[in-house]
Amino acid sequence: MKLKTKRPALILIDIQKAFLNEAYWGGNRNNKDAELKSGNILKVWREQNLPVYHVRHHSKNPKSLLNNTNEGFEFNTMVTPLESEPVITKHVNSAFIGTNLKEQLDAENIKSLVVVGITTNHCVSTTVRMAGNFGFETYVISDATATFDRSGINGEKYDAETMHQTALASLNEEFATVWDLEKLLSEMA
Repeated sequence: MKLKTKRPALILIDIQKAFLNEAYWGGNRNNKDAELKSGNILKVWREQNLPVYHVRHHSKNPKSLLNNTNEGFEFNTMVTPLESEPVITKHVNSAFIGTNLKEQLDAENIKSLVVVGITTNHCVSTTVRMAGNFGFETYVISDATATFDRSGINGEKYDAETMHQTALASLNEEFATVWDLEKLLSEMA
């Protein structure tokens, strides 16, 4: 059975202008076209009249680029929500904590989720883990997610692609199924 027949919801996580500032987040972002690919997926969902949920992070730290007083809080223009599309504002990594996302999904009898966004190893991973624990059939689109370089606990440097791939490996076949854009589009055709 193709994914399309399951009426999956698209969850766009933190595709905000703040993440265009690579240096602020650790530098060397991978998948620099993740927003473009997310926008292409969003177009497919809109054309097929499938449910869409936009999630944004609102940091309570006024100095954060993700604080609502900063331009970085705004959605990336490639995925600007329509008035009819729900916007979920969160203050922590998971889109399910402190929000009514699960209640909205349950009210619409949604059982399958497709997740895209930023960053793979933080808010995407945390949300996907909870979605899997809640029993949602969840798909993460590998090339419509992205992250940045990270420093290890002993000062070692981990490049963005390594962080991305290990985050996806930790999710795949336990909390979610990881696909790329091409596989998703074939399932939605």
